[in-house]
Amino acid sequence: MKTLCLRLTAAVLAEDPALLEAARILRSGGLVAFPTETVYGLGANALDPAAIEKIFRAKQRPHWDPVIVHAGSEAAARELTSAWPETASQLARAFWPGPLTMLLPRSPLIPLICTAGREKVGLRVPSHPVALALIAAAGVPVAAPSANRFGHTSPTTAAHVLADLDGHIDAILDAGPCTVGVESTVLDPATDPAIIYRPGGITPAQVRLVLGKVNVAERPLSVEAPPESLESPGLGIRHYAPRARMVLVSGEDELRTVVERESQAHRVGVLLPVEWPAPSSAVVLPWGRWSEPESLARDLYLQMRALDDLGVDVIVCPMPSPEGIGLAIRDRLRKAAK
Repeated sequence: MKTLCLRLTAAVLAEDPALLEAARILRSGGLVAFPTETVYGLGANALDPAAIEKIFRAKQRPHWDPVIVHAGSEAAARELTSAWPETASQLARAFWPGPLTMLLPRSPLIPLICTAGREKVGLRVPSHPVALALIAAAGVPVAAPSANRFGHTSPTTAAHVLADLDGHIDAILDAGPCTVGVESTVLDPATDPAIIYRPGGITPAQVRLVLGKVNVAERPLSVEAPPESLESPGLGIRHYAPRARMVLVSGEDELRTVVERESQAHRVGVLLPVEWPAPSSAVVLPWGRWSEPESLARDLYLQMRALDDLGVDVIVCPMPSPEGIGLAIRDRLRKAAK
């Protein structure tokens, strides 16, 4: 299979030949990688089980890991459910379009292959204009996990997608880098209180402003036999991982100590906040500002992949505070380092 690289060129997005070709491929049962505000997704017609099966084959993804369905509006998302609680309306008004996925009872329209056999489907309305235009042009909801090999570092550019999936998918719609940089928050709005299964671009504090309270699920990481199915993508096992071994540290002093130790036997890379002094015995890439965790989230996967490309054996990375989007960053780093 030859993967088409489709680049947007038209002034009017809805009329762009690249976008229209990507929509045609989706309607015909093919796979298209496309940008969202979080990461690039690998899209298929969410109503077509055969098309969704191609996602699992291309990513080498186990069927116990569900995929999220992207809709073009709240009204379109409602049509894919069999029940819609008032809390879902409150959250949709506050955060859609945006990086929030809600787990809701699926309509029979949604194949069980999307949900790992569970009766709840993850639904979101992305805010990226290209993602919304693609869904509108295709005329179908789009099932789309991250566009990478299963368990590998998520892609935030078209080049990342090609590095993992070139020759395994029909096309990639290139619209530049993603802005949030980590995946959506996955939340069940029907429990009391609501439960966040995967921290992401919408923080628990933001959800609490809408619902009053929310719990964050604690699931121990495991390398045991995989579960039969998961509530949310990215749970329970090593995920988001570079080829290099990840070592997590708590601050500047520990970073210097670990780099000195690891560099005696390994080629070491460092994700370094721009405010911190650079160690001399490592390959150092800037990672955004420690005081601005949104910049750390945006560049996390970008710089992890860059250090892999530079051939380091070990990546040393400090853990930000578990406040705001720092909670999502910590979640990704812990799973990458497992």
